[in-house]
Amino acid sequence: MNGKVESHKDLTVWQKSMDLVVLVYKLMEQLPKEERYSLCDQIRRSAVSIPSNIAEGKSRNSIKEYKQFVGIAKGSAAELETQLLICERIGYLDKEELSEVMGLLDEVSKMLAKLNIALAPRT
Repeated sequence: MNGKVESHKDLTVWQKSMDLVVLVYKLMEQLPKEERYSLCDQIRRSAVSIPSNIAEGKSRNSIKEYKQFVGIAKGSAAELETQLLICERIGYLDKEELSEVMGLLDEVSKMLAKLNIALAPRT
């Protein structure tokens, strides 16, 4: 790759958020069956929302819109973190089971924050 970002697929934050989705889906297999259509579904939607909003924002016609969708992705990351912590508090998952996904989520969240700053208008 020449370093130029031509599509959302070229963005490291999008690539890592896609990896996050895969980890979340695998982790959700550990939740009790009775949670498959409630908390599990909500967690999956939050995870999927992150790369989806990055992709949609990147494909928009303005930096302002792109920044807005990055903000939505950041919100989805915070929502995902909260839902995973709920799973820990309820006892569905322990810290060890969550460590890999929480580490990647933290990395993606920081990258989204940096991207948000990079998209800010220059004064």
